[in-house]
Amino acid sequence: MQYELYIDLFFLVNFMMDYILLLLLRKMLACSATHARVILGAAVGAAFTCAVIAVPIPYMFVKLLLFHGVVNVMMLRIGLRIEWGRSFVKAFLFLYIGGFLLGGIIGFLRQYVRIGSLFFVLALSGYLLATGIWSLIDGLIRYNRTHCVVVLYREGRSCRVKALVDTGNRLRDGKTGKPVSVVKPQTAKALGFSETINESEKLRYITYHSIGNAKGALPLFEIDRMCLAEGSGTVEVHRPLLAVGGEEMDLDGYGIILNPDALTQRSFFHACS
Repeated sequence: MQYELYIDLFFLVNFMMDYILLLLLRKMLACSATHARVILGAAVGAAFTCAVIAVPIPYMFVKLLLFHGVVNVMMLRIGLRIEWGRSFVKAFLFLYIGGFLLGGIIGFLRQYVRIGSLFFVLALSGYLLATGIWSLIDGLIRYNRTHCVVVLYREGRSCRVKALVDTGNRLRDGKTGKPVSVVKPQTAKALGFSETINESEKLRYITYHSIGNAKGALPLFEIDRMCLAEGSGTVEVHRPLLAVGGEEMDLDGYGIILNPDALTQRSFFHACS
C-alpha cells in the first residue's frame, strides 16, 4: 500500500503544532523567549520533521532517535534558548508533559470537529485549554506558599530574612523587564548597599504607586542570588533585582516582599550552600 504525502501541508500542520507547543512550554517554564524565536524554533522543528519523514531511513529506531534526540533538542535550543544542564532536563521533560496535555485535549475535541479546515481552530482551542489547565495546576501548587525564609547573597555578604510572597507586588524593571522584590532598608544595609556610590556608577530607581502615594521612586540594585526553602528542598534565584523600601513603607515585620514572578526564574531544585 502506498500513501501520498503532501509535504507542504505536512510542514504547515507540524509548524502549527510545534509553534503552539513551544508557546505552551514558554508559559510553563516562564522563560523570556520572543515570538520570533518561537516561530524560528517551530519552523526548524517542522522542517527537520519533514526531512526525517521524506528521506527513506530503513531502521525505525534511527527515525525515533532523530525525532527525540535531534528535532526536539533543536526546538528547545533555538525556539526557547534553553541552556544545557538542569534547565534543559527540566525543559525536555516539560516538552513531553506539554505535548501529552495538548495532544490529549486536541484528541478529545477532535471527536466534535468533523471538518479538516477547522484544524487551526481545534489547535488554538487546545492551546487555550492547556494553558488554562496549567495555570490552574500552577496556582494550586503555589497556593498558600506565601510565607518563607530566604537567604540573600551579595558580594560575599549574606542576610537571612523572613519573606512574604505578595501577589500584589508586580513591580518590574523598565530596563530589563525583570521582576523586582522590595526589601527593608535594614536588609539592604546588611547586604552592603548604599545610595552613596562612586561617581563612575549610576544608581537606578524604579517608580511605584501605592495607596496614599500617587507616585514614588525606590533605589534599585541587583544581588548575586537568593535561596529559599520549598518543600523538601531548596531553590535558588539567580541575579534577582531588589528595591529598597522607604522608612515610611510598612512591610509588616518582613525583611523582604517577594514578587511572585521572581520565583519563576529560579533554578530547578538547585541546592544552596
